[in-house]
Amino acid sequence: MLAPAPAYATNLNDATVEAARAAIGASLVDAQVRVGEVQLYVHRDGLVPAMIALRDTRGLEYQQLMEIAGVDYPERPERFDVVYNLLSLTRNHRVQIHVATDEDHPIPTVTDIWPVAGWLEREVFDLYGVIFDGNRDLRRILTDYGFRGHPLRKDFPLTGYTELRYSEEDKRVVSQPVALAQDFRTFDFMSPWEGAEYVLPGDEKAAAGAALPQAKGAQTPVSADAVQKAGAAEAAKAPPKASSEPYAKTTAEGTGDTGKGAAEADATPKPADPDVTPSKHGGQNQ
Repeated sequence: MLAPAPAYATNLNDATVEAARAAIGASLVDAQVRVGEVQLYVHRDGLVPAMIALRDTRGLEYQQLMEIAGVDYPERPERFDVVYNLLSLTRNHRVQIHVATDEDHPIPTVTDIWPVAGWLEREVFDLYGVIFDGNRDLRRILTDYGFRGHPLRKDFPLTGYTELRYSEEDKRVVSQPVALAQDFRTFDFMSPWEGAEYVLPGDEKAAAGAALPQAKGAQTPVSADAVQKAGAAEAAKAPPKASSEPYAKTTAEGTGDTGKGAAEADATPKPADPDVTPSKHGGQNQ
């Protein structure tokens, strides 16, 4: 295995752009090379002739339609891009065809050129709501029966509109509007050792001293580096601890005094076994 993915020729990009300009003509809005791939922007009214030219023109010969994808740009007047990925087996080269539209203007179907486009166009219609004029079986293909909306649009709510549940009363699965126990919240996944950068509800008092590190091991909103620097600064400021009982002797007077302890006031022989109590006569109980 020479490569982890199928390799295709990239030295044909410039020649492909020039050949596509000549073959497509006025229907070609723009052509460019991005990240090693040729991207052709075609007007939707000239899509079918452009696809036939890309398939049949000598020097292009894109025989296979590999995929159709949708992209949503809500800020644009024509918010959708339908992207066709074509493959040339004879030239070992790929090309992308971009067509812009909105939810009111249909795109001509390419099922008469590549029959596999029937299922691919149904996916884009189901998930984005793009209409393909001429598709004889334009039905939903991924979502459930009675599904409302198009789930891959940027303005589609993350929770959806309806939910399914089993009803004990009806003894069947019912569809009902989404009822959330609480409002949707966004969560961050920062390290708990670093702490969050916002103030939790009810923690306003702690936010006043958030700039100062707390005790070591306590939860703190500052970073670990700040805690380490603050601990080193406190240790430098602290005075050295003084001994409560100064030594009577700082040095031993001789080798015999080394390790020698003072005699106790009641220096009496201790029992050999500490658990045995001495008797009256100084012996040990047996």
